[in-house]
This record gives sequence, structure tokens and C-alpha cells, in this order.
Amino acid sequence: MSGEPRIFISAGEASGEHYGTLLIPALRRLVPEAEFFGLGGQRMEALGFRRIVRAEDVAVMGITEVIRHMPQIYREYRRLKAAIRTEKPDAAILIDFPDVNLSLAKHLKRAGVPVIYFVSPQLWAWKKYRIREVQKYVDRMLVIFPFEERFYRERGVEATFVGHPLAETPRPQVSREDFARQWGAGSSKPLANTKEWIGLLPGSRIKEVRLNLPEMLRAASLLGQRGDYEFLLPLAPTLTPLQRAEVEGMLPGQPRICIASDARATLHHARASVVASGTATVEAALIGNPFVVVYRVSPLSYAVAKRVVDVPHVAMVNLIAGRRVVPELLQGDFTAENVVSHLEPLLRAGQARESMIADLRGISGMLKAGDSAGGESAIDRTARITMEVLKRSPQAA
Repeated sequence: MSGEPRIFISAGEASGEHYGTLLIPALRRLVPEAEFFGLGGQRMEALGFRRIVRAEDVAVMGITEVIRHMPQIYREYRRLKAAIRTEKPDAAILIDFPDVNLSLAKHLKRAGVPVIYFVSPQLWAWKKYRIREVQKYVDRMLVIFPFEERFYRERGVEATFVGHPLAETPRPQVSREDFARQWGAGSSKPLANTKEWIGLLPGSRIKEVRLNLPEMLRAASLLGQRGDYEFLLPLAPTLTPLQRAEVEGMLPGQPRICIASDARATLHHARASVVASGTATVEAALIGNPFVVVYRVSPLSYAVAKRVVDVPHVAMVNLIAGRRVVPELLQGDFTAENVVSHLEPLLRAGQARESMIADLRGISGMLKAGDSAGGESAIDRTARITMEVLKRSPQAA
């Protein structure tokens, strides 16, 4: 490999950008002169990543939202295609975001660019027909859940379970006292260390918050009538000030609720939590916080999903375990009364709570790959495999 290798990265969502910010330094340790460009967020740009397209301009959720934003997404997609054609990267790393990245994989492969796909699209759940695109256009599939490796290998895709990056993240170090001092300071009533805290995690996007938080607040109101609880509501840093103000407008008249910005510390200190389906459920499992999974989408998105999704569980922790470890309350089943009935046993000392904690500990172990004593993290493993592919690339010769 000669010259300065050019690596195209496509990370179009918040979680993908987080992994992109970890990958760029890991790759630079192996090839300091590398240049990175493509689709990414502000944190990647701060690391020297050259943004052809901004992640915030294409990140949408749900079927109806994708349809509404399709003209803009397609316009930005054409800009990415033009950059690939003119700049001829030596390798490409596509992170999740299948609606854009599987199409990019086809264009990259036809341009002779080796394609590494990190964080598998959930083809095992729906759109299994798209496995043909992976077979044709992806050179290496690097997955973060153990069952995904077998799924792809059985279908002729060179897949490797690299481990889940969150499984290697140190537990939050902030003490309960410091957490209370930090996040309770701006409230009318300080957080009390003598009370039990319950986490409310409605999702990272404002659309998710709008759909999930109102029922969570009703559940909090019911729980507040039954016990002396305080509620922690971490809001994603990606929410705009206007969106945060919208959330704050939902809170008057509710029981004691403290807004925070640290979801992992919330899960670390909460007695139990109500968590919207998504990455936060994996974080809750890794921290060992008992929780109930909830989710609500638009009626149209739910109707379509019911027809095409083919998995026995929705929560990732249940898919990893191969059985129902945490309760799932979805759409019509997601009511305040159901949340309370499933959460209360997890708040009390006893069999339900201890059994779930033990199950979550087992899932945490399953999310680590290889010999942890060797010191190679999931991100380091991904960077190493990328370099192996890059060295074989005719573009980099």
C-alpha cells in the first residue's frame, strides 16, 4: 500500500456516527496518513473527517418519514455517488443505515472499491430478500450481535462477530451523590438520595419522544401514587433547544421528574427503568438495570411492520437470549397500567428482579468477542479487518 489511503465512511445516524468517531482514531493508529470522507456527523468532522453529506440532513426514522424526505435523501445520495466516482476511495466502511448504505454498497462495488459493512442491517428481522445485495456487494460483514454471524455465514457472506463496542465501555463512574447534585441542581426540588429512582428513556429522536413519553409519564403518575419514587428522564444531546423545550412542556403536573443528559448514568443509578426499544435496551442490559421495553410508532408504520417483520421478539436482549428475558409492551399493549404491572415486581427485592439481573449478566457476556485479555476491542478488531481488506485492494496498490 502506497500513498495516502482514502477511506470512505458512511454513518448516517447518531449511533453510526458514534461508532465512526471511535473508528477514525483506531484506523489512524494503524495508518496515520489516511484520509477520511463521506457521510457523517459533526463529531466525525471534528476528527478531520471531510463531510460530503451531513448526517443530520439524511437521518430520519419510520416508513412515513423516509417517504416524506425521499427527495432530499436522493439528492444527497447523488452527491455521495459523485464523490465516490471522482475521488476513488481505496476502501469503504458503511455503518448500519441500510436504506442508504446498501445502495451505496452497489455503487462502490461497481467502482471497484472494497466494501466493509460494520453493524449489520437487521435483514434477519425483515427484508430478508436484501441479503442478495449483501452477497453481491459487501466484501466483509462485521456484526455486533453473536447470532448475526451465523445468519450471514449460512448465506455465503464472509461475516465476523467483532463484539459490541458498548460491552467494553467502562461503567459510569459518577456517584449517586454527584449525579443528584449535577442534575437536580436546576430543579425546584433536589433529587433525594433516600428515594428510589426510576429511569424513563423514551428514545433519542423527537418523534420517538412524542410517541413514547406521554404514556411513560402516565405510568410515572400511577407509580408516584403507589410509592415514594423519583423519575430520571435523560434527553439525547442531539435534541435541539426547541425540542427540549417541547419535552419540558409535557412535564408540568407530573410527579417528581428530573431531566438529565446522561442515559448510561441514569441506568446505572436507577432501581429499574422503562426503555424505548433501541440501543438503550442494550445499554441497560450491559449495566444490569432491570427494565421493561416499550415502543410505539405511527399506525401506518406499525401496520407495515406487522406484515414484514419476522422475529419472535422485538427487544434485542430477547433476541440475543433466544427467549423473553425482559417484558415487551408494544403499540396497543403499551399502556401506563401494563407498564406499572410489569415494572413493580422489578422494583421489589425478590425472584423477578434477581432473575432478570442474572439473565442480563449472561447477555452482557455474550456481547463480547474473542479473548478480552488480549486487549483488542470491537473497534480495534474492526479497524484491523479494514486494514486487511485495504491491503488487498487494487486501488491501494
